[in-house]
Amino acid sequence: QVQLVESGGGLVQAGGSLRLSCAASGRTFSTYAMAWPRQAPGRGREGVACISMGDGSTFYRNVAKGRFTISRDNANHTTYLQMNSLKVEDTAVYYCAADHIGSVTAGCISAGGSGMDYWGKGTLVTVSS
Repeated sequence: QVQLVESGGGLVQAGGSLRLSCAASGRTFSTYAMAWPRQAPGRGREGVACISMGDGSTFYRNVAKGRFTISRDNANHTTYLQMNSLKVEDTAVYYCAADHIGSVTAGCISAGGSGMDYWGKGTLVTVSS
């Protein structure tokens, strides 16, 4: 069993930055692929960023490329999402999710988190104009 707790959300002006953190319990954290899906008000869930275990391959939604960076610290069981140059349309609840199948592909983005084994409760990011 893995428990995920997100933090770091909040209110920020457009153009600003936030770093989301996801603290994971469980000794097998390093074997899991991690992802940050999001859900904006009135919209469906969408994948934002994913990272594999092992080689740490990363995948991003097109609108996040060049602005967001996903990373992981296996020693501290934490996954991060650094978000720069935030836009109003980035406003959403951001979730942390884990998949026991440690390797992910670009399909992780299009899946929007579907199939992930564990989920956090989410952290709200609000970007104002």
